[in-house]
Amino acid sequence: MQRLTVQGKIDKKDRSRIAQTGIDLSAQQRSASFIQKDNAILASFSLLKGVEILPLKEAEKKYSRRRIFWGEAFAKTERKFNRHTRGGYFVRVQKGVRVKFPIQACLFLKKSGFRQRVHNIIVVEEGAEAYFISGCASSKATSESYHLGISEYFIGRGAYLNFTMIHAWGKDIEVEPQAAAIVEKGGNFISNYISLKPVKNIKMDPVAFLEGEKARVSFNSLVISHPSSFQDIGASVYLGAKEGAAEVISRTVSLGGRVIARGYIKALAKQVKGHIECRGLIVPSRGTISSLPQIETEFRDVSLTHEAAIGKISREEIEYLAARGIPQDEAQALIIRGFMDTDILGLPKSLEEEVRRLTQKTLEKGS
Repeated sequence: MQRLTVQGKIDKKDRSRIAQTGIDLSAQQRSASFIQKDNAILASFSLLKGVEILPLKEAEKKYSRRRIFWGEAFAKTERKFNRHTRGGYFVRVQKGVRVKFPIQACLFLKKSGFRQRVHNIIVVEEGAEAYFISGCASSKATSESYHLGISEYFIGRGAYLNFTMIHAWGKDIEVEPQAAAIVEKGGNFISNYISLKPVKNIKMDPVAFLEGEKARVSFNSLVISHPSSFQDIGASVYLGAKEGAAEVISRTVSLGGRVIARGYIKALAKQVKGHIECRGLIVPSRGTISSLPQIETEFRDVSLTHEAAIGKISREEIEYLAARGIPQDEAQALIIRGFMDTDILGLPKSLEEEVRRLTQKTLEKGS
């Protein structure tokens, strides 16, 4: 599958929708790309030596399930995951490789009433570094469809993975991401989640196991909940070796929808640190935000903390901006943009600017 033919397989309106998730269909600023529409894989290619990206079924044939760590991250949990998937990708960043341009994967829903179930595996080997953009979206005409994304991450010794997932679903779409990660000694896993569009419901609670000393993980989420949307967003971390560190940070805005922001950190070793932080913003007289942080330890020599704050966009703020000639809708969007701080995502400057532009465009009236 050649990258130059990808855009021709997706109509113009859908290309615009996909672009809202950070996916570059030209692939000019990407190291590797994977695109799946419903169950059809449209593209899977790498432009960088040391980065391998394959449809999962092809990877199973090439390496066997054991060698690609199929199901190993979920085996550490008590959770059951759906083994009856179709599609998804396998990504391997080889030992010591540093990826300058992001790897990208797009999972797109086109058919109405369709149930997409995919399984993805990312392996970042010892000393390697990579940025990854996962863009998940549906066509504007798609309704009453479902997406299940099973994802497993393996971060090797001293490796680094910054994984940014951007969702642009429709108001009738149900979404259920399930993820598990294993981080080895000195590894660093940053998982970012951005959901700014209406959606029927999303329920997600990724889990990370920090198995090596000085392993780190950070789960960050930026969520806007529209009327009739329900988003249950969380993350769980198990600190299994000394000097491990974890953060679970969320920024949520309710424009009329319901959001539950969860966080769970458990210390299974001494000399570890963990912090949960939830900040919520509600448009006057609309929406619901619930914060449910939980910390747990079996040792005294640890530092686990949590904080939560939920407020509203005050009428005074909007009136202040209106008095300076800014229409109410634009004033509200301006306040929300300031609240949705992309600095927490840990992105390089170029990629942070790209995500900021996407956020601003999404908040524009009529976008």
